[in-house]
Amino acid sequence: MATLFICPSCGHRSNETERTAGFSRAPKACAKCGFPFLFELLDDYYPAPDAAFFVCDNEGRVIGTGRGAFELTGLKEERIIGREASDVLGLQWPDGTDHVATVLEWGVRQLGKPVHVNAEGDLPAQATADLFPAYDDDGGLLLVLTPEK
Repeated sequence: MATLFICPSCGHRSNETERTAGFSRAPKACAKCGFPFLFELLDDYYPAPDAAFFVCDNEGRVIGTGRGAFELTGLKEERIIGREASDVLGLQWPDGTDHVATVLEWGVRQLGKPVHVNAEGDLPAQATADLFPAYDDDGGLLLVLTPEK
């Protein structure tokens, strides 16, 4: 059975039968752009064209940004990498739940969550967040922020 994967950098979607490359435990990279992280999607998921992608480690720190990140935040990757996503992006969840922590702790997807984004030095914005856990030994998550029109 093929599994659907998405690249946070270029948004390329692929069907794969395994998460790793050949006999190696190393995860597959994107066949289109070479980005080293692919995220498994359990259901069909199509991000909006203006969605911003952030890859986080198992402690919620940003370890990579993808398409749309600069456009949403005004921050270059160098200012974001290594910092907690909730802090650097100024994420405030209207329902009071920290959905980043939920995904990291429980390994469950959180889709369609409203969020206020106020990145450093940028104007506040409303967005919808989709969060996907990393299904590997290291943990982490993919955070997709779609700005509201």
